Amino acid sequence: MNILLYSEILTLAPEDNHRLFNLCGKLNEHLKLIEKRLGVMIKQRGHTFSVSGDRKSVKHACDTLNNLYQETEKMPVLEPKEVHLYLQTIGKKQHYTQQDNCMEVRLKKGVITARGENQVRYLRSILQNDINFGIGPAGTGKTYIAVACALQALETERVSRIILVRPIVEAGEKLGFLPGDIAQKVHPYLKPLYDALYEMMGFEKVNQLIEKDIIELLPLAYMRGRSLNDSFIILDEGQNTTIEQMKMFLTRIGFNSKAVITGDITQIDLSNRHDSGLVHASDILKDIPGISFTQFQVSDVVRHPLVQTIVEAYKLHENNNRIKKF
Repeated sequence: MNILLYSEILTLAPEDNHRLFNLCGKLNEHLKLIEKRLGVMIKQRGHTFSVSGDRKSVKHACDTLNNLYQETEKMPVLEPKEVHLYLQTIGKKQHYTQQDNCMEVRLKKGVITARGENQVRYLRSILQNDINFGIGPAGTGKTYIAVACALQALETERVSRIILVRPIVEAGEKLGFLPGDIAQKVHPYLKPLYDALYEMMGFEKVNQLIEKDIIELLPLAYMRGRSLNDSFIILDEGQNTTIEQMKMFLTRIGFNSKAVITGDITQIDLSNRHDSGLVHASDILKDIPGISFTQFQVSDVVRHPLVQTIVEAYKLHENNNRIKKF
């Protein structure tokens, strides 16, 4: 039986060969990614594209090509990850207008864009509330957006320092004694936060701010007894706090301070999962004004496309095991 494919012709304007190459990518890698993800065939001749497939997918592909071509006007290099991030937003329910569905954090070294409904909601919540929880799978941008908001608050002088906190919990491996001062000991645990800082601000600038204690690195246990004013505080890996530690952390927050707590409750490294302070806080604090919770889903993963597939496979396996037990 022959299946009739719907086809559409798209001509991009204005004609610009550099932008066209940027859109297509090296060896047409961007076009191949769009074809694979949307299940369409794309034929290109100059600035004219022929897109074939089912009607809905063709429309999505044409919109993608047109919108990404507009992005190339302000983006000197369109990377595969940008194409991937854009494709992540396709096909999801949109409760915002197209303009509202894309929010930006402007920094001195560039712009960080929140993509997709939950990232936009998360960014809005951080801007509007003093305490914010971002809960969900790895790769959804929880920590990255929190770091971007912290840097923006520092650069615009809304806060005088950034405090990065993480519970020191071994993830199933015995690390043994770690040499060096407190910053060097904590460094392996805070590496994801460092990576985001280096990307957004640069290696030398970040190290200068750490030396001046404008960016402070803290194991969670060292926060007891402190009161933190004029600070943007990020607690990463919040699922590995105990109930007592989470209470202690939340009660450290002082005047003109903002806190973001991130975590993935499917990756709790505590000996007893029921002791997680993040799980407990999400139960008892969810209705308090000024405290927001953003729940990310597997579909929000913005890393390599395989990460989303891996997370889905683990979730399916856990659900099947849960059903077998009953």
